Amino acid sequence: MNDEWRLQIDVKGESDAGSLTEKLDAAELEHELSEAFHDRLIVSGDGSRVFVYGGTREQVERARDLIAKLAERHAWTIETELRHWHPEAEEWEDPDLPLPAGDAAKVAEHEELIAAERKEFEESGAPEFEVRIDLPSHREAVDFAELLRAEGLPAVRRWKYLVVGAADEDSAKALATRIEAEAPSGSRVIVEGSGQVAYAERPANPFAVFGGLGG
Repeated sequence: MNDEWRLQIDVKGESDAGSLTEKLDAAELEHELSEAFHDRLIVSGDGSRVFVYGGTREQVERARDLIAKLAERHAWTIETELRHWHPEAEEWEDPDLPLPAGDAAKVAEHEELIAAERKEFEESGAPEFEVRIDLPSHREAVDFAELLRAEGLPAVRRWKYLVVGAADEDSAKALATRIEAEAPSGSRVIVEGSGQVAYAERPANPFAVFGGLGG
């Protein structure tokens, strides 16, 4: 387990990549992914390449299976690659390569922190709205997530993206204004209804979609 998991999907044809992202955003999939806020998957794209970031290997592998079924249904040609983030080398690596003992200890410590954060979200309930932040870099996302946590605002972090829950639209807008003032230069902040609101007539969407570049 490691909260830095990435699925890279290379789609033959940029239009098909856009269609894939739209399908994920519209929650048109029958799936077994967790609907809990703290288990959100984050999607970003760059041309014909789509990235899905998740909190566990199991979660991202299930997303991979769903995407494969979706590609088959729409006759899309795709290739997928699973990677996890090496905290010391600071790069994406093969998840089946063992970490050195020192790195493994750091990962275990980090996982304890993530587990505590998830418990907080479980106890507070699902948010009705979300503030989504696209940070300029992974390091800035890590630092800003720590800053928000110190201010009593635990965020779901996937790579360089953060999602913070809010009880209602007014609270979300006020929070977005606050975050824009504190976030590093170059950050993008948007407010959207969560899956609970945006798709009240359909299953909750485990995917939070960001436009622009992934990596």
